Amino acid sequence: MATEDEIIFELLPLIRIYKSGRVERYQDNETVPASVDPATGVSSKDVVIAADTGVSARLYVPGLGSDSQRRIPVLVYYHGGAFCIGNPFMPIFHNYLNSLVARAHVVAVSINYRLAPEHPIPAAYDDSWKALRWVASHANGGPGPDRWLADHADFDRLFLAGDSAGANIAHHMAMRAGAEGLERGVGVHGVVLVHPYFLGSEPAAGVDDPMINPLADGAPSLAGMGRKRVLVCVAVEDVLRTGEGLTATG
Repeated sequence: MATEDEIIFELLPLIRIYKSGRVERYQDNETVPASVDPATGVSSKDVVIAADTGVSARLYVPGLGSDSQRRIPVLVYYHGGAFCIGNPFMPIFHNYLNSLVARAHVVAVSINYRLAPEHPIPAAYDDSWKALRWVASHANGGPGPDRWLADHADFDRLFLAGDSAGANIAHHMAMRAGAEGLERGVGVHGVVLVHPYFLGSEPAAGVDDPMINPLADGAPSLAGMGRKRVLVCVAVEDVLRTGEGLTATG
């Protein structure tokens, strides 16, 4: 007889899901606190964006030195993890953002969105959109509460980026920003997609989802990207490069 402790799905060493709804994520509990990184001089801190849903972010600023009065680009980053694992506070993402912020000299906002299966799609998209609007609310003397963004971010140079599922989210946030607009006239200047979670139904048929296949029926038109700059990074054997199992990805 099935019990509440019956395992209904597991992908070890990442995640295990029980019939009761309990979820165990085995790597997400390894986190590092916000700090001043001694290797790069990058400072980070955590902020709450929406207390009702728990949406939060980790913010990063480089060591500005004599440039403390100069505004620098802002990067909104969405972590990967198949929509069901990961968070900005894990060493892999925290260390990567420290390095990226130091080398690119940007203000970065790494978004902590809700995860499936406790919060099924579209929760991740809804949270990510709310977070992007929160970032934009700091532009042009807006009411956004964070001083790092208000004092240092150049909102004429707003970029979105992410890896895997996070790259999928970044794509859809750019599309939505183009269709609906953001607070205070802010626009997305460019998008960086690292191993984006895009798949199609070939050679099977009838399983395309417009949120996963950007060319499926019902997906927002890629014309909505306008003249934004888009950088797509994939590995040699990535299906996005080989074309196996894809309807099309461009």
